[in-house]
Amino acid sequence: MNIDEFVERSLGKWRSQRSAHHLAFRHFEEVTSEIEIKSLAHNDERVIELCKTNQVDAHLVTSPFYMSWSGQSDWDEDEVLSGSTVLVPVPDLENPTQGKLLREQGYAETVPAIGYYQLVEDGSFILTTKYERAAAEEKIWFATPNLRLRVSLIKTGDGKGVTTASFSSEIRSLNLDN
Repeated sequence: MNIDEFVERSLGKWRSQRSAHHLAFRHFEEVTSEIEIKSLAHNDERVIELCKTNQVDAHLVTSPFYMSWSGQSDWDEDEVLSGSTVLVPVPDLENPTQGKLLREQGYAETVPAIGYYQLVEDGSFILTTKYERAAAEEKIWFATPNLRLRVSLIKTGDGKGVTTASFSSEIRSLNLDN
């Protein structure tokens, strides 16, 4: 699988159930959310701007996409967790199974970020992103075309300790009006 195939398989609306262990707080959290992933045109101004900000030639990108989410946590039931971000894959010219992922907003810290991805033989997408105070490692794979699984680790800035570990199952919403 290459990055184009992975993004194509990820497009759509997903219902997510995430279980997270916040080790620093000794707290377990359940989050349910709706995630929508949409393809973006290469000439979308958000894609061009993200490339400019990161000094990346826009001609090198492939399959840019937009992701939005809205959910609720049992940790604070009154708070609605929501956001959105533009993501732009930049494949490595020598090895198309790996590359950079430009992110308008990061996962562990809500700041722009550059992650490094790799697609491994079993079709799993592995993303590592270093932030100022933390590092995130995510692995996403498809159990079926309409079921994605994701594990995430948030590590300390030096990478030696784990602060959060989570598992998500994401089920694609199917249009049954056909």
